[in-house]
Amino acid sequence: MELINGNSEIIKDFLQSMERMLDGISRLAKGNKPTLNGERFLGNNEVAKLLNVSIRTLQDWRDNSIIPYIQIKGKIIYRQSDIDRLLQSSYNEKRQE
Repeated sequence: MELINGNSEIIKDFLQSMERMLDGISRLAKGNKPTLNGERFLGNNEVAKLLNVSIRTLQDWRDNSIIPYIQIKGKIIYRQSDIDRLLQSSYNEKRQE
């Protein structure tokens, strides 16, 4: 009969497996934002990074009604679906010559 303690290989293997699972879950949770009624919302920094523009450019686009947004007590957020729609409507296919 083998005595199982903290130094047992079985326990070490189990703890390593648990650590790998927790790391994977943490990575998934970090990139996942909760939705509200199925809609995902993004902040200024996320949209600026996604569109590869500055925060100032986003402000210009809001001021000129180019990009839809929601403002709640000074906090600006964007619907993911609005950003997707903006990108789709702005898509220009390369013309064949």
